[in-house]
Amino acid sequence: MSKRYKRSGKRETQVELDITAFMNLMVVLVPFLLMSAIFTSISILDLKLPGSSSGKPDNKKPDFELQVTVRKNALDLSDTKGGLIKHIPITQSGHNYVLLNQTLRIIKYKFPEKTNITILSEPYTSYDSIVQVMDTVREFKTLQDGEVVVAELFPGISIGDAPKR
Repeated sequence: MSKRYKRSGKRETQVELDITAFMNLMVVLVPFLLMSAIFTSISILDLKLPGSSSGKPDNKKPDFELQVTVRKNALDLSDTKGGLIKHIPITQSGHNYVLLNQTLRIIKYKFPEKTNITILSEPYTSYDSIVQVMDTVREFKTLQDGEVVVAELFPGISIGDAPKR
């Protein structure tokens, strides 16, 4: 009896990938994601940070420099020439940014060429408070010809540490 040995070999078959369903999914999904995407704009403020004083100290003070000091219980608006302009105590809802903005409008009316202001904050002042003060001193909204217009106050903002009392 002769035995036939069958070679049990595996047949090599090439499988073709069917990516039609995947392509259909991409055709529908990509436009949907693009239409539903939220495009945000990031606004950047140019701030002047205090630098290290290299060289001779300048004893000459600027003519008129506005300063807003953010304290825990008040906002102090002052200048380098005359001292304290307005002490704005804290209210039950927080700092009184509206009164600060109104006071700055009066100062801007008297000194229209002035664009710089310095914001000084005590240690551990919340980030939100500093941002609110920056927004308040930068601009204000007014009604002109029946439309709300954003007007410039003091866009040149410098920041620093408040002096200790």
